[in-house]
Amino acid sequence: MTDEKDGTCQFYVCDCFTTDNIFVKDYKLHVSFVSEKQFRSDYEATLRRLGCVTEQQYEDVLTKILQEVDRRRHLRETSAKRAAAIKYEYQPLHPHVYHLQESYLTPKFKQIVEYCRSRNPSEEGLRGLVEEEAARVYRFPVFEKSLCEKLLEELENFEKSSAPKGRPNTMNQYGILLDEMGFDKDFITPLREHYLRPLTSLLYPDCGGNCLDSHKAFIVKYDLNEDLDLSYHYDNAEVTLNVSLGKDFSEGNLYFGDMRQVPLGMTECSEVEHRVTEGLLHRGQHMHGALPISSGQRWNLIIWMRASQERNKLCPMCNRKPTLVEGDGFADGFTART
Repeated sequence: MTDEKDGTCQFYVCDCFTTDNIFVKDYKLHVSFVSEKQFRSDYEATLRRLGCVTEQQYEDVLTKILQEVDRRRHLRETSAKRAAAIKYEYQPLHPHVYHLQESYLTPKFKQIVEYCRSRNPSEEGLRGLVEEEAARVYRFPVFEKSLCEKLLEELENFEKSSAPKGRPNTMNQYGILLDEMGFDKDFITPLREHYLRPLTSLLYPDCGGNCLDSHKAFIVKYDLNEDLDLSYHYDNAEVTLNVSLGKDFSEGNLYFGDMRQVPLGMTECSEVEHRVTEGLLHRGQHMHGALPISSGQRWNLIIWMRASQERNKLCPMCNRKPTLVEGDGFADGFTART
């Protein structure tokens, strides 16, 4: 289905968004919520084993889940209101960083992209230009340090402003949704279409890397007084790019296990260091997490890249054929095409 006004594709979310993969941070547990009766039946015993032993603790968990379900049900309207308010109220500190320029990209990254665009590129040839840090997890420099610094100044300026702010998800309570700030059209979309897709087409053709057509981009922030780490999880994406923007921090490495279908007990994890200006590219369904930082602050740009051709067959979050609910922008990357 296309929008007759501008010819763009209509994107959707799966209706599981309001019921599945709700993260209970205090107990590091992902849950589904359809009703209070179902939730108690499915999770009361598990929560008790994790330390939720009193009725008050259980009620606290239930309250947070109901708030999250309500947030998700109204996300389309509240996000649109926030984006409109930001556009009206917020004065950018560095307007130029909202528009991707080739000068923002490192020479090495441009060399990698040029190779991928060449007449006969191969996955083997590309592997010679990037570092493989874990199984099919690739590292390469993305942005010049000067851009990272300007981006951080812009993001910190936004955080200090009175403009409304939405947070990325239940796992990241401190961060920024870049589409609401206005980064999608002229920064993230051209980065995905013109620079990242040539790489993903070679590296991940088996999971939609050659047909990525949407994304969700956001900033995550780790601080000693805020989010310290990130629990083991997989992304709502076919391919993910994670770029370290700064600032000064110690520890907080990523760790990668196996694909989500492999039980944790059968998994060996590989630890991967964050380096400012560099990106880590990996499959969205590759289980991973972030260890605690021990000092400073770390800001990362996360781009969940999606391929409707893949996810239209099977929703990666509920493992069912998606039941489509109309969304705004890129929504969750589903389309009505079969």
